[in-house]
Amino acid sequence: MASFTPYTYIQCPCHDSTSQARPADDAPPATSPELSENDDDHAFDPRAHRSTFSLYPLEHLLYCDVCHQIRCPRCVTEELVTIYCPNCLFEVGSSSLKTEGNRCTRSCFQCPICIGPLAVQALDTPPDPTLLSADGASPIAPASWVLTCSYCHWNSSEIGVKFDKPQGIFGQLQKLRYGEEQSKHVVSGDTSPTKTDAIPENSKARFAALKSFYGSQTVNANPSAGLAGLGDYGLSSPGALTRIMSIYSGNGLGGLKQKNKSTVMREADAPNEGFQPSDLDESAAISQLRRDGWDGTVTGDQGKTQVEEGAQFADQLWPIPYLLRTKRSKRCPVCRHIISKPESKVSNTRWRIRLIANNWIPSISIKPLNPPPPGSGSGSDAGLLKPVHPAQFLLTFKNPLFDDVKVTLATPATTPGRFASRVTVLCPEFQIDANPDNDMYLDDVLKDGEKERQRRRGDEGIHQAEAGKIWERGRNWVSIVVEVIPASLRIEPPPIILQKEGDPEPDLSPLREDEDVLEIPMFVRLEWESEASHDQVGATISREKDAKEKRELAYWCAIGIGRISQE
Repeated sequence: MASFTPYTYIQCPCHDSTSQARPADDAPPATSPELSENDDDHAFDPRAHRSTFSLYPLEHLLYCDVCHQIRCPRCVTEELVTIYCPNCLFEVGSSSLKTEGNRCTRSCFQCPICIGPLAVQALDTPPDPTLLSADGASPIAPASWVLTCSYCHWNSSEIGVKFDKPQGIFGQLQKLRYGEEQSKHVVSGDTSPTKTDAIPENSKARFAALKSFYGSQTVNANPSAGLAGLGDYGLSSPGALTRIMSIYSGNGLGGLKQKNKSTVMREADAPNEGFQPSDLDESAAISQLRRDGWDGTVTGDQGKTQVEEGAQFADQLWPIPYLLRTKRSKRCPVCRHIISKPESKVSNTRWRIRLIANNWIPSISIKPLNPPPPGSGSGSDAGLLKPVHPAQFLLTFKNPLFDDVKVTLATPATTPGRFASRVTVLCPEFQIDANPDNDMYLDDVLKDGEKERQRRRGDEGIHQAEAGKIWERGRNWVSIVVEVIPASLRIEPPPIILQKEGDPEPDLSPLREDEDVLEIPMFVRLEWESEASHDQVGATISREKDAKEKRELAYWCAIGIGRISQE
């Protein structure tokens, strides 16, 4: 069995706000008032399905210093700061995304086989211009260029793609793939066809033809609308709603005119209108499959990374332009305060603003109070908790703030779930000293070294855990003792004497995944006093210079202690 590492996950308060969201007007209330009032009495269940999306490690959480609340990646509001190519690190403007798409147009491609970067190399050795040629000799043809992968040695000549010059690879590839006439519209993002009589040969051109055809049909079906078709303005224009309403109501802009009989719209039936019948003859694909075998087909991952779908064989794979990446800033969803913002420069990996929860919330570490000696126990049962045998663990809280913090802990008497283990916190209330300004902890280092020497000599007396007392205290950390009695994992029905009428049937299903993990839900409440911030709107400025403001923070956390032995 794999070794278990103790962990601590913190619940974001947005879990409660989403559960208490306002329902729709026509939807009945999810729960009655009696049930909603009793929800506060129930302990947090870390094994519930909803809890999976609200528990995060402390390193993944942010903190809003205006609302004084924890923020997770699900509840923050993101804003784009920079859009760039991850290969060439070229910054792209947001206006270019509508015209050029979300891929790099500066000759940055990935291998369609292994997703490695492609480089431009000369297929033929270029002639030396310094050498003299014989009189009357034919001029040497210019060199051809291909895209090659240095990892799997794939090159674009395998699919018949060669370039005339090493510059402008993206434009040359679009011309080879979509043709001379359609390449301009594919590169610029314009999907309107160039000629009404031209037959589109790719999916983008067919979509442009269909869009133009149905846009003209909309105008012809309702000429009283007085606006152009959908192909000219798009669905995001201000008149889109008027046009859509006029289609179904038959009214024009006047709204009071008498309804006219709507004209029946015909469907596209010509190739130049975007219509393409399905080709059900797969004899060519079957013969190619027999010739190339399994190695000549496209895998699922290779097909997903292609810009256009439909590739079945390896010779139908095209080089993949790099997808653009973004740098994003994060705001608090309540006060709109920026809690995370990176540097706008692409090559700079620093942060302008980064309010991580590590700097505001005490970290929690877990370790056994009396760890077993190394080498004890068998290989399969090493580090497992014995059922119905008490075990004590040390919870160490480390304060990152420059103020003293009062901590109040609360846990249910038994853990939720099918196998209820007993939990007892010996010291539920304690205070942690402030974090010192300097980084020199010489006194703590000397004190810890002296204690270790005393323990080796046996001079130190037996230190026992007592209720209401902390185990150990440091400069800005406190250790307390938590006692657990793991439950038995035997699946058997309860005795008939303990069964009552109306009780649900016991769950006798086999042991589920990670159901043997002893996970403790713990409610943590923090109280501290810090300097009053007067930059908020409506804050009263105190006359005292050393005015203190009391702050509180409460949250649930899930602490994973270990695995219970399945004896």
